[in-house]
Amino acid sequence: MAVVLVVDDEPLQCEILKTILDADKHETYTAASGADALRLAARLLPDVILTDGIELLERLPEEPFKPPIIIMTAHGTISSAVEAVKKGAFEYLTKPLQKDPLLLTVRRAADRARLLKENLHLHQELYGRFRMEGILGRSEKMREVMELVRRVCTSLATVCLTGESGTGKELVARAIHYNSARRAKPFTSVNCSAIPESLFESEIFGHEAGAFTGASARKEGLFEISEGGTLFLDEIGDLPLALQPKLLRAIQEKEIRRVGGQRTLPVDVRILAATNKDLQREMATGRFREDLFYRLTVMSIHLPALRERKEDLGELVNFFLQKHAQQYGRKLSGVEPAVLKAFEEYPWPGNIRELAAVMERAVLMNESGVISLNDVRGDLRRSTVSPGLEIELPDEGIDFEELEKELLTKAMAKTGGMATRAAKLLGMSYKTFLYRVEKYQIRHEPS
Repeated sequence: MAVVLVVDDEPLQCEILKTILDADKHETYTAASGADALRLAARLLPDVILTDGIELLERLPEEPFKPPIIIMTAHGTISSAVEAVKKGAFEYLTKPLQKDPLLLTVRRAADRARLLKENLHLHQELYGRFRMEGILGRSEKMREVMELVRRVCTSLATVCLTGESGTGKELVARAIHYNSARRAKPFTSVNCSAIPESLFESEIFGHEAGAFTGASARKEGLFEISEGGTLFLDEIGDLPLALQPKLLRAIQEKEIRRVGGQRTLPVDVRILAATNKDLQREMATGRFREDLFYRLTVMSIHLPALRERKEDLGELVNFFLQKHAQQYGRKLSGVEPAVLKAFEEYPWPGNIRELAAVMERAVLMNESGVISLNDVRGDLRRSTVSPGLEIELPDEGIDFEELEKELLTKAMAKTGGMATRAAKLLGMSYKTFLYRVEKYQIRHEPS
């Protein structure tokens, strides 16, 4: 079940413990001194350590992780064992050891070690996903982005990421976190536009039991959950004006107060923010506080739109092809040159997020082993009015709503009532299209 290291200067005690633990299907090793234990621990990386002293508690390295340590103590030194637990020991057992409590404690410690290893593996996997090389692109604009990212990783500065929707702002935020000294601590993300204003303060700062109707128990907010790590505030430009001074105070003072709470709590959190809005314009119109703007934009990194870095298309297409082929167990050898040409001519209003979705669908639908133009043609929606479509505005003007209703109706008719395809014909998002169809109560009757 677990690799266990027993440390005791009494050989008989070591042998007894080894017999008991081996019978419980553990892999047990023994050491007679702290020095021997340190050498064995470096080689074996034990899951659990049983020791009759606190020397190892202070001398074992923290990396890759310190295993749970169980202190074995005589009755006369229980107070020192309790002190050791306060300093980080997993548990203490009093001699003479009883078999059942011993095995139960070792099993609990082994479960703890398993969780520590899984957590370490998760962090290593996340670091691999969000290492610098994971941000693809060799264009001049992306090289400039990468240079700025490298610089801010080693600092604690607040960073604001700007750029159109779908340009990869959260990916860059995660790369900053996982390449910083805070990588072992939490990375927490919140979309400021997705939380109702009435709930936002509770989500960010937490609340005490009874603070409002439905608050039956204390809840930690995102600042507390992110302690020691990074809090990513996505779509910061949509943060309600009334909440902006509260966020500013938390960032400046490095302390928060839960909703309904009476005391302030210190917090150590790095703030990263992102927006697709022009914050200076928002500030000029009074929708964004000037003091918060300057606090968030200590460092600013602008992510270019995909249409501004089309020399990166080949690398990005290859990345998504391999990723989704592996994800769905498909064997594909590449894409036809006509596909890349069509991609280069397309404006990519949805940026990298749109490219990823197009490639995923192409991989799923492809049957030939090579992505062809037919696999992607339907996804390259028109983002501008067709050159062949000319609209003359009469002097007396037009009824825009009637024109809009007519376009929606024709799009539904052209696609046989398929809302997804009709939305693409008009260059709309699916949600926007459905909203407008419901607004005008348009119904497609099959012919």
